[in-house]
Amino acid sequence: MKVIISATLRSFFDREHEAEVSASTVGSLKDALITKYPESRKAFYDENGEQRCFARIFVDGEDKTDKEFSGDVILPTSKVLLLPAIAGGAPNDSIISDERRKEVTLDNNEIERFNKHLLLREIGVKGQKRIKAARVAVVGAGALGSPVIQYLAAAGVGTIKVIDSDIVSLENLQSQVLHSQRDLKRPKVASAKDSVKNINKTIEFIAENVRLTAENATELIEGFDIVIDCSDNFATRYTLNDACILSGIPVVFGAIYQYEGQVTILGHKDGPCLRCIFPTPPPAGLVPTCAEGGTISPLAGIIGSIQANEALKLIIGIGEHLSGKLLTVDSLYLNSSVLNVRWKCNCPVCGDHPTINAVEDYDYEDFCGLRTDEEEIPVEGFTPEELAKRIDNGDPMTIVDVREPHERAILRFPGAIVIPIGQLARRVKELDPDKDTIFICKQGKRSILAINTLREAGYTGPMYNLKGGIDAMKDIVFSHEGGWL
Repeated sequence: MKVIISATLRSFFDREHEAEVSASTVGSLKDALITKYPESRKAFYDENGEQRCFARIFVDGEDKTDKEFSGDVILPTSKVLLLPAIAGGAPNDSIISDERRKEVTLDNNEIERFNKHLLLREIGVKGQKRIKAARVAVVGAGALGSPVIQYLAAAGVGTIKVIDSDIVSLENLQSQVLHSQRDLKRPKVASAKDSVKNINKTIEFIAENVRLTAENATELIEGFDIVIDCSDNFATRYTLNDACILSGIPVVFGAIYQYEGQVTILGHKDGPCLRCIFPTPPPAGLVPTCAEGGTISPLAGIIGSIQANEALKLIIGIGEHLSGKLLTVDSLYLNSSVLNVRWKCNCPVCGDHPTINAVEDYDYEDFCGLRTDEEEIPVEGFTPEELAKRIDNGDPMTIVDVREPHERAILRFPGAIVIPIGQLARRVKELDPDKDTIFICKQGKRSILAINTLREAGYTGPMYNLKGGIDAMKDIVFSHEGGWL
């Protein structure tokens, strides 16, 4: 049978987007994949042999990851998908009550502006009034937030709040079409406000130039009908999930990586939340982030537009929606799937006996695997300036580049040897334990994972991390060069 492999997992499968193996059950499928691709064991199991929760196995649209499904039969014709963390429902009533809808009126200008909506039988005047009455909060004004915010404004959503603490940088302009070159170094929420007012000046726009945290999440979303998750990190996603579930506010979730995207609706009526679908995020460094791995520009438009569409359907109360289902889109190979995802009765936030009863100040660095255990040896590192000085001085050392091939094609580090993380354990003899070894990646996270991987393999030579990765070295000038690395 053929197994479709998500882009974020392909580094464990020799960069293949499909794998062909022989198996009759879910358990034997996993064994067959590990036999054919030994590195894939790291995607399925942690160092203690415990099953990881973030890599999910879907068979014909059903999540079969949990141990209870190991004996389930897989047919040769089954469609099997490996999907990591990075939903249709039935036609539903609007989340905007009739009372609120009746309080809204449309003037002559709005009747002309939203004429195409009014012509649709499913929307009409009542639906457009619901859109105007709606209050929507968008977390993130980046790649996904750009189409979401613009389409909500164009559709006539009455109140839009945007929560984001970043400023516009040059690299944002590739995919964040909400911003332009004139917005460089401005807060993203300020740029978003200008864009929304240019679309429809009557919209009430609330700019929150803050980072969403456990301390402010509930206050930031209070009084809103729906929240759209356009964030770019796991800490924010899980915090937002908890806040919305406890506040009874549905979330339209979206995520992108390279050429793939995901969309679902969380916490709507009896539907699952993020912790039901992905109980834990992937360990830090195991898969690159979007910032590290990149993404093709139009993908954010595709996924963000679907998020906006799902939000509008919930507001109006029409069609089938993605509560209880996860839509995946592969824009490179033109594959898409709608996978069934389940509410879990043992979910710590929305299950029968929840253990999370408030949006607490959890140590999400520890939760997401970003913090070093007290028993672990801390990973030492060099700053870019310190490494540059050592290179200029000709100090004896080995520099190991653990980045992906496409990243090295953009920028090669002089004098570095290339060893992907998955090959470190078997290529350890290429390192000289009598020399300092410095590991480098794009942002300094995967290189920490590389050092810990070698420690587990028994390597005892001195190892150091380049703090901030190659991104932090872009302005370093070496004594023998006239420009940056």
